[in-house]
Amino acid sequence: MATQSLLRNRIFVLLFVAGIFAVVSFSMFLTTTTWFVISESNSAGSLGLVLIAATIPRIAMMVFGGILADRYKKTSIMFVTNFMQGILLLILFLLVWNDTASIMMLLLLAAGFGMLDAFFGPASSSLIPKIVEKRQLQQANAIFQGADQIAFIAGPILAGILMETVGVAGSYFIAMIFAFLSAVIIYPKFIKEAPVEHEVQQQPVKEMKEGFQYIRKSNFLLTGLGVLITLNFFVFGTLHIAIPLLVESYGGSPLNLSYMESSLGIGLLIGTGVLSSILIKNKGKTSLIGLTGAIIAYLIFALVPNLTLLTIVVFFIGFSMSFVFVPFFTAAQEITEDHIMGRVMSIIFLAMNGFDPLAYAIVSGLAAMDISIQVILFSFGIIGAIITILLFVKAKTYQSK
Repeated sequence: MATQSLLRNRIFVLLFVAGIFAVVSFSMFLTTTTWFVISESNSAGSLGLVLIAATIPRIAMMVFGGILADRYKKTSIMFVTNFMQGILLLILFLLVWNDTASIMMLLLLAAGFGMLDAFFGPASSSLIPKIVEKRQLQQANAIFQGADQIAFIAGPILAGILMETVGVAGSYFIAMIFAFLSAVIIYPKFIKEAPVEHEVQQQPVKEMKEGFQYIRKSNFLLTGLGVLITLNFFVFGTLHIAIPLLVESYGGSPLNLSYMESSLGIGLLIGTGVLSSILIKNKGKTSLIGLTGAIIAYLIFALVPNLTLLTIVVFFIGFSMSFVFVPFFTAAQEITEDHIMGRVMSIIFLAMNGFDPLAYAIVSGLAAMDISIQVILFSFGIIGAIITILLFVKAKTYQSK
């Protein structure tokens, strides 16, 4: 029996479009907020605090998000998440429009926005295996990750243009529109998701322990989490705070910030485009090769002296990163049982994002001590390279799958 094209899969297409709108909204929020904070306060410490506020509640709630994804319909979770994010963006718009936004208000709203985002990722990623055939998982993940990167390209560019033309308030307003559009598209009555197959009513702590125990029994999943943590902490997490600091230090504008963040997204997009058309058999080894490429490009990034070259190099970081995420996500979905998929995916998302706050705190703290951002980045890159070499030497079983 012929496999149905993903583009003819109505539920997948709706999820794809809703995902684009959701990530455009999130990336616009992140770009607008980072620029607003750094331009208003001119403080690496303030930027670090806001980014930490956006990530710590997100991390804290991400584990619970996986439990909900196993208990309830994923579409319902995503709808509520997007709708509430739209409300928070409306509040941000009104505060900036009336010139009443403060760092404290930004901290609170960033925390709320990040907390809500913790529910979207595990729900969407655990829905994919339910709506596509197993042989289509790599292609579906690559396309879905590609949608994210289209959004990360469009979001910063759009935010930069809007901030240059109509100001920060206008950027928040359009981000709000995208959040509400995503909520409408993912509305459960439009998707008609199948009922939850295995709804276990236990204590949340016990359910989460089951997720960790499940991963602990799998050498592949454990090693893969180590790969993701290395990439997240030593590369991706530091880039979030380093890019706006570098733009500011080199006298750039919001457009320069959007160009650099978009270049990262374009690299990720092209990488996922390659992975959507080429079937990867050895997913563990591929993810380690991707990590190696990202670390090498990151070390070059730390040494580059101007914004134009930085924008080019960050493309290669993004391209390499896609060869870490997509193969491991696909392999994890292939080997994980359906009834625990949400919890496993939430732990994977935790590994992808959980070390962001620590990276933000360390980078902003070192920068506040007048240590060169280039020196900080190069040091992170060297440590990441050492860990990557150890993974290649020790993780033989992981590389064979």
